[in-house]
Amino acid sequence: MLIKQLPITVRASHKSDVRTQFAALCFRIAKNKPQVLLVTSRGTGRWIIPKGWPMHGKTPAHCAEREAWEEAGVIGKAADQALGLFSYNKVLDGSGLPCVAIVYPVRVKSLAPDYPEKNQRRRKWFSPAKAANRVSEPELARILRDFDPKMIR
Repeated sequence: MLIKQLPITVRASHKSDVRTQFAALCFRIAKNKPQVLLVTSRGTGRWIIPKGWPMHGKTPAHCAEREAWEEAGVIGKAADQALGLFSYNKVLDGSGLPCVAIVYPVRVKSLAPDYPEKNQRRRKWFSPAKAANRVSEPELARILRDFDPKMIR
C-alpha cells in the first residue's frame, strides 16, 4: 500500500523533543553497480548523507531532494517511499539534540560544479558497502549496506 505524501506543517517544538530530519541517499549506477554519494559534515568532517529540517509546505521527499542540492550539488529526483530511518545526536550550541532522520533515495542525474555549500563540504562516491563503513551511525550503515536501487519505484 502506498501512502500519498502531503506537504508538511511545521510547529514550534520544545528543547527535549526528538526532532525529525529528512535525508537523501543519493545514488547512481556506474558500470552496472550502484554507487552512493557521501558528503562531509561541516563541523567534524565525518562522512554523512545530506539531511535537513522539514520545510513548511514541502513533502518529506522534496525536503530530502532540496538538502541533496544544497549540501552536495545533486541534480536529481527523490522517490516518495522512504528506505528507513536512523537516529543520532545533532550537536547544536554545544549540546546534543536527539534527531531521527528519515532516508529517501535520490537518483542523481548529475552533479553541479557550483552549489550552496560547495566551500563547506567535500563529496565523494562510494560503493554501498564502503559508504556503510565510513558513516558513524549503525542504522544508517545498515540502510547503506542493504541498499538495492532495483527496489525503488
